[in-house]
Amino acid sequence: MTAPQTSQALARLMCEATETVLWRPARDWIQYREPGSELTCRIGSGQATYHQFDPRSRRHQITFGRKMVTATFDSVDCQPWLSTREIRQRHYFRGDVSTLHLLAHTCCHEFAHLLQHVSNGRQRGSVHNTTFYRILDELHASGGSEGVKDCLLERARAAGLDLPTEPMTLPTLEAPPAPAFEVGDTVRFPLKDSERKGRVIRVNRKTCTVEGTGRWRRYRYRVPPSLLSKL
Repeated sequence: MTAPQTSQALARLMCEATETVLWRPARDWIQYREPGSELTCRIGSGQATYHQFDPRSRRHQITFGRKMVTATFDSVDCQPWLSTREIRQRHYFRGDVSTLHLLAHTCCHEFAHLLQHVSNGRQRGSVHNTTFYRILDELHASGGSEGVKDCLLERARAAGLDLPTEPMTLPTLEAPPAPAFEVGDTVRFPLKDSERKGRVIRVNRKTCTVEGTGRWRRYRYRVPPSLLSKL
């Protein structure tokens, strides 16, 4: 089987594991919160992997990119990924990064976005927030991630697919980033010779957009998180 065929087949197993191990046990609770909702998992031709929800059909869709699966076989390609950092910094799977662990964690990561949506924990400009990581932590702590991992490994072996389980050799882990800010946080920050206060209204990769409060309520500022302090 060629590499593209292997990646296609493993992506299909990710769809099956997500639906069987994660969706089915949670389906009744999700439909209680969101009547009529269903889940479809699909394979994308590129690297993009994501969750989306169509409010008209009440359908959740999780896409697993075939090229993403291919990249999990290369420690250089997957080193800068958020999923890799999450496994190492949050000590999922004991902090060991392997192709198997990356695929299992990716299933959990995208399903956590589904649960985050159902729980109304996803806010504009604040996606990977405290609510998201609480849900993702619970998926790992409850055994959901181990169930996905075991399902992937068992079905891959039954199909004769190459699915590496050995931990990758990666550079020394950097110190975890400073606590993230969320939309709605009240903060203070220095500006010139004074201190200003406001409320976070958007969180980007490198800056937060802060809407001033009090005497600065008509102003907006783009501030690096390193300069912000929560009130």
